[in-house]
Amino acid sequence: MTTSAIILIIIGLLLALTALVGSIIPPIPGPALSLAALVLLSYAKDWAPFSPTFLIVMAVLTVLLEVLDYVIPLIGAKKYDASKTGMWGAVIGMLAGVFFFPPWGIFIGTFVGAFIGEMIAGKEGKKALRVGWGIFLGNMLTRGLKLSFTGIALFFYVTNMFLRVMTTHGHHVRF
Repeated sequence: MTTSAIILIIIGLLLALTALVGSIIPPIPGPALSLAALVLLSYAKDWAPFSPTFLIVMAVLTVLLEVLDYVIPLIGAKKYDASKTGMWGAVIGMLAGVFFFPPWGIFIGTFVGAFIGEMIAGKEGKKALRVGWGIFLGNMLTRGLKLSFTGIALFFYVTNMFLRVMTTHGHHVRF
């Protein structure tokens, strides 16, 4: 294996590990980093570890997860009758949580921010708590989906990282 292939494999592993963090911390695009890691490993190993179909499926899932990351919390917010002030409160709370209480502050901040936003919007305590809970559940669901995806991608990366690839007459043989 060439030095450049080894460097690409190490970079890919770092991307895959960063993707796990990114599945929890919003500014880091976890699924996209996982996909990039899988593509790097495939490239470094002469496209042998993963089939084009596998990489396309992973790309489609990456896009789907990025869309769901925005849609699911909105569905949760709408289901629990969130106001725009509550939703802005959730976003501000999440950002504050990232900086002041990482990583759990993301979840706590989202809930508290939504609750405070709903109180500012004039909802009474019980209704404001309900909205905070709905936004919290939507946030947890998207984080869980992204964590599952990046964990599975890391599994595929690590299990294929150590496979030796041999080319015989233009065909890749894994063992």
